[in-house]
Amino acid sequence: MEQKIHQGRNVKRFREMLGIKQEALALDLGDDWNQKKISLLEQKETIEDPLLQKISEVLKIPVEAFQNFDEEQAVNIIANTFSLDNGSIFNAHNTNPVFNPVENILKLHEEKIALYERMLKEKDDMMTRLEELIKKK
Repeated sequence: MEQKIHQGRNVKRFREMLGIKQEALALDLGDDWNQKKISLLEQKETIEDPLLQKISEVLKIPVEAFQNFDEEQAVNIIANTFSLDNGSIFNAHNTNPVFNPVENILKLHEEKIALYERMLKEKDDMMTRLEELIKKK
């Protein structure tokens, strides 16, 4: 028995994951949209391709994600891939990180330097104010 993908539910899932309210999506889709229409859209099992394309552009998510995402399959893949019984979640080693650790370290270093410079400027300002107060007395 093949399970149908519920495109409306997928639109709702991705919209919620992005933290976008129905009203905001309606506003982005155009004047003839409102919160109630979005609610009804999210209840539809199948959404017309042109509308799905427009939603895809607004949410910046590929059309295929709405057409193919199956939560049950995703949960099964995650459950079968990561099992706490054999410790695989703790022993998993990502040999292909999505971020560049060196860039992250350089960014932190630059932020630290900027913080030190701000602190030095504040100290200099404070010293100037103190010197002015001393001169007044």
